[in-house]
Amino acid sequence: MNNEKYMQRCISLAERAFGNTYPNPMVGCVIVHDNQIIGEGFHTRAGEAHAEVNAIQSVENKELLRESTLFVNLEPCSHFGKTPPCCDSIIAHKIPRVVVGCIDIFGKVAGRGIEKLRANGVDVSVGILEKECRELNKRFFTFHEKKRPYIILKWAQTADGYIDKPAGQKTSTKGVAITDEICKKEVHTWRTQEQAILVGTNTALYDNPELTVRLAQGRNPLRLVIDLHNRLPETLNVKNGKVPTIIYTLNPQKSNVNLEYVRINGEIPAFAGMTRLLDSPNELWDEIFADLYNRNIQSVIIEGGAKILNDCIEKNLWDEMRIFTVSEKFGAGVEAPKILQKPVKRMRIGNAELAVKLNN
Repeated sequence: MNNEKYMQRCISLAERAFGNTYPNPMVGCVIVHDNQIIGEGFHTRAGEAHAEVNAIQSVENKELLRESTLFVNLEPCSHFGKTPPCCDSIIAHKIPRVVVGCIDIFGKVAGRGIEKLRANGVDVSVGILEKECRELNKRFFTFHEKKRPYIILKWAQTADGYIDKPAGQKTSTKGVAITDEICKKEVHTWRTQEQAILVGTNTALYDNPELTVRLAQGRNPLRLVIDLHNRLPETLNVKNGKVPTIIYTLNPQKSNVNLEYVRINGEIPAFAGMTRLLDSPNELWDEIFADLYNRNIQSVIIEGGAKILNDCIEKNLWDEMRIFTVSEKFGAGVEAPKILQKPVKRMRIGNAELAVKLNN
């Protein structure tokens, strides 16, 4: 039996729910009988049936399950959450063999699902396409292993390495648009896939972004703004109350509907197992990421500006970079972050080349 082939199918199924399963991981499942797929399913969103249950339900002749192999990219759960344990369904239908891509590190699972299956006579194999299975749920694994969200840095730059023109060459304080509408649509699609989006005071003040999904279909991310000294006026888009928003500040104001002020002063409680994220203490990022961890936020896109992007790079607080580069040159202006690490992926999108870098 081609275990890799069927595990790859699990991954492909799981990807269909990208951005919709938080805080749960993406999971796909196929059931094979005599080298033929007789059932398959995936987890569509938190609170609904898991992939294994959907796959089992899709099998027309349930008697074949007693002679079949179930493939799943993540260890089946063994605990009661919003849904019953998947292990119980596998055992109840007497499925004799299960092939697992990788172990679920969530504390209530963490090998217990595999143990329970084996204790009930199920032949369990683990580690098929393990690297690919972990990559699929890298947000989930980063969140539980590092106790912080998966961090994506995103910016657009010119061919000569600038993200904005000099102030004297602009008619307003707003940043100059570098990429075209095709790139913007791609960015809005990314926003539907992540749980939060973060900017600093200057970006919110001068660019007045909405930080929402307008050019793609999907959910809006949680808006995060660092405004330590309350410089932002109430008229800005980030304070319009249309989308849940958190303002991190030294002196919080009264929170309103969809607008919450969170004090940055060391009073955010540490969580169990928390370790320093930095080589040297940095209360700002420690508190922000602790707050996001406590809110179960597993991923965040940081869209700038330059000061925040450079700070994250200098402190090694990033997991992925997405950099748009256009052929235009400014000659001078606000310099883009510099990093020599080679990209793992390059592609053409609209008027720009997109480079993706990973912090391995």
